[in-house]
Amino acid sequence: MSLSESLAPEAPPRASTKPQSLGAAWPALLGLCLAMLVEMVDNSILNVALPSVGRDLHAGPTDLQWIVGAYSLTFGGLLMVGGTLGDKLGRRRTLLTGLALFGLAGLAVLLVQTPGQLIAVRAVSGAFAALMAPLTMSLIFRLFDRDDLRNKAIGLIMVVSMSGFAVGPTLAGLAVEHWPWQALLVLNAPMALIAWFGVRFGLSKDDPADRRRGGTDIPGGIFSVGALGLILYSFTSGTENGWGSPITIGVLVGGIACLVAFVWREKTAKDPMLDLTLLAIPTVRGSAILQTGVMVAMAGVMFVSTQLYQFAWGWSPMMAGLANLPFVLGMLGAGPFVDRMVARLGHRKTSMVGAAFVIGSLLIWIYAVGHGYLWCAIGMLIMTMGMRTIMTTGAVALVGALPETHTSIGSAMNDTAQELGNSVGVAVVGTVMAAAVGTMLPQGAWDPATVAGFVHGTRISFWILAAAAVVMSLIGVRTLTNSTETEEH
Repeated sequence: MSLSESLAPEAPPRASTKPQSLGAAWPALLGLCLAMLVEMVDNSILNVALPSVGRDLHAGPTDLQWIVGAYSLTFGGLLMVGGTLGDKLGRRRTLLTGLALFGLAGLAVLLVQTPGQLIAVRAVSGAFAALMAPLTMSLIFRLFDRDDLRNKAIGLIMVVSMSGFAVGPTLAGLAVEHWPWQALLVLNAPMALIAWFGVRFGLSKDDPADRRRGGTDIPGGIFSVGALGLILYSFTSGTENGWGSPITIGVLVGGIACLVAFVWREKTAKDPMLDLTLLAIPTVRGSAILQTGVMVAMAGVMFVSTQLYQFAWGWSPMMAGLANLPFVLGMLGAGPFVDRMVARLGHRKTSMVGAAFVIGSLLIWIYAVGHGYLWCAIGMLIMTMGMRTIMTTGAVALVGALPETHTSIGSAMNDTAQELGNSVGVAVVGTVMAAAVGTMLPQGAWDPATVAGFVHGTRISFWILAAAAVVMSLIGVRTLTNSTETEEH
């Protein structure tokens, strides 16, 4: 280097074109927060409205089961396909497409006349939500180039999404008191539209250099949805047609065939939807099982509780919605304690505490359904605290056990495990309730015999959920480590 070169002033660093504060990125943050909010709220918003839906469409317990479960089924089954499409086609473009289609699916509820049509609308909405969920978080990393801003933005989106999941049923109860239940899904359209504009004008266009090469495993996604859907539908068919009927056996065989085809496809595909070798990692497998078990319990309780309040106890939708406030308190209140518990006890012992909370809350619920709301509120609060503990710890453990290059697929696996639990929990409870009160719900006020049958069926289903939670928790907890990590990488 010459003397003149050494004395020459250094070129000033190039100013970053990325936002340097959350306020500077408000259009994009608004869009991403709303995108996460609508997909999470849609998971739970119809629970409070189920009695109104049942009366309006003359839907039975198995119809209500599928009205709730269809969304989780397609959402969970196609999450990893949505993430792959975003990597191939562009994350911003895929999210915009998902938001547009999701909003249109919400408007389609205005055409619904039968339970089957509503189930179809919910299934389609779940499929479009799968185009949104895997991409929302990844776009945060493109929005900012400073780690502190990324962490703040991720924290903001997580608070919004968890609040939406918890507050959704309460707001739905207030809305159904004054509006038709269809309004709950129609509102997805304006929210998706606002989110679309925020993403469209707040985020830069996709860089073709960032797109991943290779194929998209659409057959794998179809096989996964087919396997889960047919196996769960065999529960419904068993209740309606008999457990030994040719229809039930045929549906179950079809589901098992799809499951075998899925495993074969993922082992032989050049670009599989799910790299099955990742499940050979004990902590990955165990964390997924643990979170599935927690969501089985949570989904079952949320599915039954609003029907208990409105059908058996005769409450209004608004009262049933407000009755879910302990879910909100537990979800938001447990957050600070979870990090402290992980720092002191590590993942394994913290998850043991969370699992004990969830299982204990189910035992409380078994007593509560026959002894008034105060016990239900206590059960809700304890369950949600346990769920928040497991969800936070399990997600960090799962993603942390994977190589840095697999964090996106780890996040998708985490969400898929939760949605699988959601579908199974609703299916188990819906099947037991159909066996207890019949395939068609009585219209109007229930007589004491029907209420007694409903309570009896609820207790049986909660015993089943508790047994499942115990088994899955034992499998999952033993694979975790004593890590004190509290943030996903």
